[in-house]
Amino acid sequence: MTSISDDTVVPEVKPAKGPLIYRQSIFTRLTHWTWAICLFFLLLTGLGIFNAHPSLNIGQESGFEYDNAILEFYAVNTDAGPRGKTKLFGHEFDTTGIFGMSGPDDRPQFRGFPAPVTIPSFTDLATSRVIHFFFAWLFVATMFVWFLASFINGHIKRDIIVRPRDIAGVPKDIVDHATLNFHRGRTYGPLQRIAYFGVFFILFPLIILTGLSMSPGFNSITPWLLDIFGGRQTARTIHFITMALLVGFFIIHIIMVLAAGPINELRSMITGWYRASPGTPVKPGEKP
Repeated sequence: MTSISDDTVVPEVKPAKGPLIYRQSIFTRLTHWTWAICLFFLLLTGLGIFNAHPSLNIGQESGFEYDNAILEFYAVNTDAGPRGKTKLFGHEFDTTGIFGMSGPDDRPQFRGFPAPVTIPSFTDLATSRVIHFFFAWLFVATMFVWFLASFINGHIKRDIIVRPRDIAGVPKDIVDHATLNFHRGRTYGPLQRIAYFGVFFILFPLIILTGLSMSPGFNSITPWLLDIFGGRQTARTIHFITMALLVGFFIIHIIMVLAAGPINELRSMITGWYRASPGTPVKPGEKP
């Protein structure tokens, strides 16, 4: 009970609960968690592969008499001892302890990315490649299953394809997210649609195609793919940047899950059931 004055007492009013709706299909949930596992191993093994040649270049080749690198990690000797360096678009930065040189002071490791963020933690290009390719093909197979199932059950049309009214609703959706005023409906909001459309129809295909274009075996089948991406080194750079964008998406995704209510969001991706906002229409079998 809440007291307003000495002689007036009113009952506390609990916020109304919305209905429990079935929001995520079994295919969406299985592919979601499979992708999460795949991307974890792809990222860390990819950094291990990157350490074998810790630079990003533009063009067909690298390491000759010209400088076509846009990013480089390396170590140099100085009067104060060895230091890790990062060169980005020609500008050099001291990144000792993170990039170029890391590890304990008495046993420094001269590598691009530090050991804790690579698989394996030691330098082993062959192992990194084997694990990377295994999860890459699992990633591709999962993507095929997702597209097929989502096309059949209408998930793509209902939740992913961006419509003109979604574009018009972006300003309000930005304000709602900034003020943590989330509308928990049956379908995704404008920002979610745009983000997921970008991931499924731009970033995922791009990272797969650039990965394939770096394969000499695949080049023999589709030599034109390297021409589209402007050379093997350019494809490698695009591949790396695309993964960085996916990592950025993942970080924002986790922040939004925490802000919108992690229990409700996790329940949706584990069981399929989601607590919607009050007033959301229910279907047979759902709980108002």
